[in-house]
Amino acid sequence: MGDKERVNHSDVIDFIHNSEVTDFILVGIRVRPELHSVLFLLFLIIYGMVLLGNLSMIGIIVTDPRLNTPMYFFLGNLSVIDLSYSTVIVPKAMVNILSQKKTISFVGCVAQLFLYALFMVTEAFVLAAMAYDRFTAICNPLLYSVRMSRSVCVQLVAGSYLCGWVSSILQISVTFSMSFCASRVIDHFYCDSNPIEKISCSNTFINKMVSLSLAVLIILPTIIVIVVSYMYIVSTVLKIRSSEGRKKAFSTCSSHLGVVSLLYGTVSFVYLTPPNNPELRKIASVCYILFTPMLNPLIYSLRNKDVKEAVKKVLCKKDVLL
Repeated sequence: MGDKERVNHSDVIDFIHNSEVTDFILVGIRVRPELHSVLFLLFLIIYGMVLLGNLSMIGIIVTDPRLNTPMYFFLGNLSVIDLSYSTVIVPKAMVNILSQKKTISFVGCVAQLFLYALFMVTEAFVLAAMAYDRFTAICNPLLYSVRMSRSVCVQLVAGSYLCGWVSSILQISVTFSMSFCASRVIDHFYCDSNPIEKISCSNTFINKMVSLSLAVLIILPTIIVIVVSYMYIVSTVLKIRSSEGRKKAFSTCSSHLGVVSLLYGTVSFVYLTPPNNPELRKIASVCYILFTPMLNPLIYSLRNKDVKEAVKKVLCKKDVLL
């Protein structure tokens, strides 16, 4: 009975501590006060480019019938995801740059971490689906229309969102079940699990194990699908006799490889940054949250002939109207 009472007593204390936390303080990126306006302007310009690039890509894919293919269906969803996770974080971060309070409500912090994790995980699985799409198109072209039908593409994207939703639920469940009696000051510009762990006075072992397990279950399958797909693609392309044919086949994959490298490169930079250097981790997070969604539409528009032609078609229509 004594052990049971102590456990119940501990649970009550944790509940009381968490019920007292109504908001958190986001420290943000530490710069001199006179540079706050410059930092705000930098965020505003890059976020504006994120909005312009991804909304333009979505608009072009939706309106041009020639882009009604599985590859562009995935690309359109990728633009939605990039736009979404950037919007979840950047506007609030911009407000806090110019604000003295720099607060975020407890509910707002939970929602921000949930949506950030949801879109981050979903993007990883969508990129894996795009690799499978390229594998099928190049290695099994005769079966492409069957294996990558509209219903299959929808199922792959829906499955990606489902994986993101499940992992996000698990992440916020373990993160916000901790007690926050130590502090409510989060040393970051958004709510992320690692800095939140640091302000908890609870044992974070379970939290770390869940985070590690989720990372393994998300990263390993997606990386394996991408690597194996491209191993088969390279093997198939090298068997093509004409150099023009090889060049055309590789050109359909180069944009996807660029986006995959950019995503995993910036995410690795974020989570492999030493924890004793929080400012460097914040800069790494800026690369992932702002620069990756800004560059993805550019990579596809500059490296893709179909997108270039669709953009030219839109610009020509504007010239005619004017």
